[in-house]
Amino acid sequence: MIIFYSNDGGSPQRLDASRLRASEIQVIERTADGRWPDIREAAADGDINAMRVIAWVVKKRTEPALRFADFDPYEGELRARLDEREVRAFAEALFEKYRADPDTLADAFGELRDSAADPEKVDAVIAEVTAPKDPAPAEDQPSPASPSE
Repeated sequence: MIIFYSNDGGSPQRLDASRLRASEIQVIERTADGRWPDIREAAADGDINAMRVIAWVVKKRTEPALRFADFDPYEGELRARLDEREVRAFAEALFEKYRADPDTLADAFGELRDSAADPEKVDAVIAEVTAPKDPAPAEDQPSPASPSE
């Protein structure tokens, strides 16, 4: 998950929460009073408290003295987006689910682009996921035995 924080009207800060340490997850769980999987899902759904806590923990990497009470973004300043690993997982799941319905699949891939932190990389992931797979190599078959005399 990537959280974009735009507090100054300029370029949003990109806060990469795709890889958190166990200690960071523990701080998130204590601060948000929940379990990490639930908090991560809530942030992906746009829950402001979940995004705030995760963004705060990531910001503490470069600003260790930052207190939670001092990190109080306005509504609309935090946006959660999918990281590359999440994009791949969603693309694979969407392809498996909708491969027989190209129109629905195209719509779903469009929504995936809108949810990605790096929309320009989504098309490459989609191309990889939807590319025809090589069939499994045929096992070497023994050649027919020649008739013995």
